[in-house]
Amino acid sequence: TGSWDTFLMLWSFRPQARAFRYVGHKDVVTSVQFSPLGNLLASASRDRTIRLWIPDKRGKSSEFKAHTAPVRSVDFSADGQFLATASEDKSIKVWNMYRQRFLYSLYRHTHWVRCAKFSPDGRLIVSCSEDKTIKIWDTTNKQCVNNFSDFVGFANFVAFNPNGTCIASAGSDHTVKIWDIRVNKLLQHYQVHSGGVNCLSFHPSGNYLITASSDGTLKILDLLEGRLIYTLQGHTGPVFTVSFSKGGELFTSGGADAQDKQPFLPKSTTETTVRTLPDKGEEICGYFLNPSLMSSECSPTVLKKKTEDISDLPSESQRSIPLAVTDALEHIMEQLNVLTQTVSILEQRLTLTEDKLKDCLENQQKLFNAIQQKI
Repeated sequence: TGSWDTFLMLWSFRPQARAFRYVGHKDVVTSVQFSPLGNLLASASRDRTIRLWIPDKRGKSSEFKAHTAPVRSVDFSADGQFLATASEDKSIKVWNMYRQRFLYSLYRHTHWVRCAKFSPDGRLIVSCSEDKTIKIWDTTNKQCVNNFSDFVGFANFVAFNPNGTCIASAGSDHTVKIWDIRVNKLLQHYQVHSGGVNCLSFHPSGNYLITASSDGTLKILDLLEGRLIYTLQGHTGPVFTVSFSKGGELFTSGGADAQDKQPFLPKSTTETTVRTLPDKGEEICGYFLNPSLMSSECSPTVLKKKTEDISDLPSESQRSIPLAVTDALEHIMEQLNVLTQTVSILEQRLTLTEDKLKDCLENQQKLFNAIQQKI
């Protein structure tokens, strides 16, 4: 996760695991994404830089500078070879990840570019801008090959569907639109939010779309039936980001209430597997617990940053928030860590109790079967 506090946090759902905090950016972190193999983490910031991190406890990173204004989004190609970045300097830039160098820029937008995403096959890039256009680019000839215009608002976020035939846009005018890029036609238009739509994510099946809005809600759309099926109201402020997991079983969201949330409906009181789509009428929101990270290896990079090195924090003049507030947040994080560990212990005890109960029931069944055989 990235935040206005300038840090990246890396979390794990394993019991009693801790979070890793990455220090390096000097301003708000606007976008973050894992590479397809999970061995790299890319982040964008208002400090005009992109960073590549090795997701381990050391938090080693490389810094990339080419944009002349805040960077709004990062996106890996499906094969992990390229990275696309969008910036308020009105450009999209593409980077080679193997050589870790800048390749080329795409210029046609006349205002800030808010988002740029690769198609699943990597042959196209879709971008959206405050110039009220959505553009599709051919990565081979580096030309704009398609253009969708809106006369009301602009798109905050765009994404390809899993098979790459359609794009969805999250509009500042409270709308969600889906376009078929093969015939350049608007397929579906949803006006289900009462605030700007900030982000969206396709389910891996392509049959569902989840949206995040400044109205504080998440909504799940059934694209086959063309209707809203669920509204989730766990956040207490604007929701800025949402994403389905790779398999589609889970989804996460982040908002202005300083919390990352995981809407879920457990099948039993102890089951940790989460259903993406709960039964209608049942909407429960839970928190991610037990933060930490999985280790991985990667190629050498340039700049090393300690995960927990407080001396590497930005100076008071560079910070987005005062130092006193940061200290208070650090204290709160420590207290949350204690609470997280307590919950982990309680979960373990509950699991142990269930295991014992299961053994008792199995023994009872065996006795019952033995008695039945004797009779």
